[in-house]
Amino acid sequence: MTTKFKFLLLFLLVVQLTNAQDQDAVLLTVDGETIMVSEFLRVYNKNLDLVKNESQKDLDSYLKLFTEYQLKLKEAKRLKLDEDPKYQREFLSYKKQLTKNYLSENKVTEDLVKEAYGRNSFDINASHVLVRLDESVKDTTSVYDKISSLRKRVLNEGFDKVKADAHDGITIFVEDLGYFSAFKMVYDFESVAYNTPVGEVSEPFRTQFGYHVVKVNDKRPSRGTITAAHIMVGLNQKDSLLVPEERINEIYKKLSQGESFDALAKQFSDDKSSAKNGGTLSPFKSGQLSSVKFEDEAFGLLNDGEFSEPFLTDYGWHIVKRISLKPINSYDKLKPTLEARVKRDSRSKLINQAMVEELKGRYNIGSNEEAKSYFESLITDDYFSRSWRLPDSFEKDEIIFSINQRDFTYNEFGRHMMAVQRTYANKARPASEVVEKEYESFFESSILKYREDNLEMENQEFANIVKEYRDGLLLFDLMEKEIWNKAAKDTVGLENYYERNKTKYQWQERVDFVMASSADLDIATKFFKLIKRGKSQEEIENALNNDKEQNVIFTKGVYNTNDKRLPSDFNAKKGVSGVYNHNEAFHVINVNEILPAGTKTLKEAKGMVINDYQNEIETNWVKSLYDRFSIEVNKDALNAVKQLINN
Repeated sequence: MTTKFKFLLLFLLVVQLTNAQDQDAVLLTVDGETIMVSEFLRVYNKNLDLVKNESQKDLDSYLKLFTEYQLKLKEAKRLKLDEDPKYQREFLSYKKQLTKNYLSENKVTEDLVKEAYGRNSFDINASHVLVRLDESVKDTTSVYDKISSLRKRVLNEGFDKVKADAHDGITIFVEDLGYFSAFKMVYDFESVAYNTPVGEVSEPFRTQFGYHVVKVNDKRPSRGTITAAHIMVGLNQKDSLLVPEERINEIYKKLSQGESFDALAKQFSDDKSSAKNGGTLSPFKSGQLSSVKFEDEAFGLLNDGEFSEPFLTDYGWHIVKRISLKPINSYDKLKPTLEARVKRDSRSKLINQAMVEELKGRYNIGSNEEAKSYFESLITDDYFSRSWRLPDSFEKDEIIFSINQRDFTYNEFGRHMMAVQRTYANKARPASEVVEKEYESFFESSILKYREDNLEMENQEFANIVKEYRDGLLLFDLMEKEIWNKAAKDTVGLENYYERNKTKYQWQERVDFVMASSADLDIATKFFKLIKRGKSQEEIENALNNDKEQNVIFTKGVYNTNDKRLPSDFNAKKGVSGVYNHNEAFHVINVNEILPAGTKTLKEAKGMVINDYQNEIETNWVKSLYDRFSIEVNKDALNAVKQLINN
């Protein structure tokens, strides 16, 4: 039987047992709480590919892990960690975000994702004029006239002239925006920009910031995804004599002389995560990195293999080399990422509106036709000075609308009206307009909240994910309290553990050295002779380097003898070595001191000691949980599962 077929059987079993609980069986009982075969199989099947230890894929081993997980959850609840306000806030925040994803499964989302993909395929270079206006203001005639006048000036006088005359940075903004693509601007602005032809100025339009016109200067295809390598010299150096700008220029000279970028990155780049790979970075696209300067330098390289001149970012000095450039990914590959961004973006308002309409058709909705006129009669001028209160005679128990069996009362809508009156301060408008707007807002939030409150009962997948996060967060808090913090803060216990186990924490043999490096064997031979004659680093650099050529670079420090900076055949011996060939370069190493292997002090090994001490505490703690809580395994059910998996 193939592995794929086994998993199919497992999947079918889970579905059958989940949909027909009378066929399910109790597998495990932990302190009186039963866990069904279907739940165990669901978790086992889901996590199977995540388990790296092959022994844990054995059903008995996994059942042990599963049982201990349940014991820890029992302990967390015994300690009432699930009642902790911080835990509840964090869980509810996650659940709210997850709920949004499940609330927005509709055609509108798909259409917005497709639109975003199309826009993401191009970059827009634009300028805009904005006349600020509060979002709540309805009488917009004067502001509209102002933006229309500025648009005419842009058309007749040019953008730069209007920018110089009109921009005040307070109520009027006339700005060059540079290049941007989807999700960089609010959705309404983005839509107008992408729908305006190059060289033209849009008609006035409104966003939450006010009235705009946008001038599209250029539209170019997306720059795609680049794979690049870099050499970085950080601004903060352990070696106080090393000047970052001088070092990057030394490296640039060596590159210009034809030395290997890969080799120089391995030798001298301070970005150790990429240095071991010759400086190669993970592929990235425009807007993905935190440094616009770095992106522009990388995308500005025209050919594979070409490298930049040294340039400075907030992280240090860089030289970047283009390895390859690929066009934008296909829709299918980008769809999950774009969908997540659409749901976080202002586009989500459109999704919510569509979802409300879908829920109206799914749920049984009842409404009180007299409710709006009743609330209109209650609105007075006090509402617009934030001093409005519900009258004593308020009919709070009347029903304003119902969703399935849930009734929403006048009192609930009244509290909503009280809460939002601050947004209408000094903005008087007809009572009918206020009530109509807030009724729609209250109904939308109520129906979405009803969906949220009932989602675990309506959607099994959602219920499973929520349970996993609820339990996982609880377990994290438990482990932090009972294991991690105890190990870190128990100084006496930590010292005792170290004394019992200090032979585990050993230094390898290390060397304190200065290493001179060059890509030229003749140069290496020269600095070998100079080092043997006792010449200093400065004297050797003056003799072998000049303004046009960087022939030698020095590295110094204390490193393990098997450090990748050192040749694999390095012979750790005090004094000046011969010439080594390593990382496509030649090196001479002057060993100042050999630091022998030996036991690390507690201070030197503290991180590892804490980790190991935590493991010991956890092992003993889990044993105590087995003693505290009763466990019963249904052997018949377990054997049936084993038989199914092994067939």
